[in-house]
Amino acid sequence: MLQEFDARNVEIKVWIGDGLVSRKDAKVSVFDSSVQGGDAVWEGLRVYEQGIFCLEKHLDRLEDSAQAMDFVEIPTRSFIKNAIKQTLLANGMHKDTHIRLTLTRGEKITSGMDPRLNQSGPLLIVLAEWKPPVYDNTKGIRIMTSAIRRNSPMHLDSKIHHTNLINNILAKIQSNYAGVDSALMLDNLGFIAEMNGTNIFMVKNNELITPTADACLHGITRALVIKLARENGIPVLERNVSLTELYAADEAFGTGSMGELTPITEVDGRTVLNRSNSKLTQHLIGLFNESHHRWSVKIHDL
Repeated sequence: MLQEFDARNVEIKVWIGDGLVSRKDAKVSVFDSSVQGGDAVWEGLRVYEQGIFCLEKHLDRLEDSAQAMDFVEIPTRSFIKNAIKQTLLANGMHKDTHIRLTLTRGEKITSGMDPRLNQSGPLLIVLAEWKPPVYDNTKGIRIMTSAIRRNSPMHLDSKIHHTNLINNILAKIQSNYAGVDSALMLDNLGFIAEMNGTNIFMVKNNELITPTADACLHGITRALVIKLARENGIPVLERNVSLTELYAADEAFGTGSMGELTPITEVDGRTVLNRSNSKLTQHLIGLFNESHHRWSVKIHDL
């Protein structure tokens, strides 16, 4: 499923460094760390009519990732919030918007891997686009198991929300060739980790089950779904999950800022049969939609 391009995005303004530029002028140096080695961290935020969703949690994770990557400097939260506010106001965006917030280690004085070559400080990029959720949560998606494994902490810890997404991209390429919507990625032991771009949940016997966040990103939407489920008396289990269990699930769905909650209808050619006629996914989608006002920050309040 390839998302359609919104023509309004041709004329958008993008925040680069310390100010706004037009889309055609939104560029970074060939010496920037993101170009040299994927040396950057990022967040994906969604803007609803109620405001920017889970903003503080996303900024917490951005700062944590930058600290884990040993960025010498991290812009203040007030600076980042103002950049987001100015970008949204300049583009007239107040809903149906996705923000790609990127912080690179910055420009190097010469090509090389050593972070000591970065002597000009980090570079903040705020890319806001008119973009509804990437999937239709009424139709659902088809997925397949990729041969590409998700990183474990012994290799490259998935808790760092970095821009070096090659293994996810390779998995997505496999799903494209298979003619399905997304790729399911396993960990180094063969348990389910997550999909190439979202976390994953399954439902069995009225219990909500999701893989432990060992070889997957500790997704913000994932955490919110767990919280909403527990607040509403829905049993939640975080544990190792095998493919065999997923094949026999009553329901399955993905979670993420780009796609919100997306039902999974097929895994490796096997239809998710839902023999118990469970309706937990739609119930959680309703709870999630109702939570927008609770976790959103008004743009003018930044």
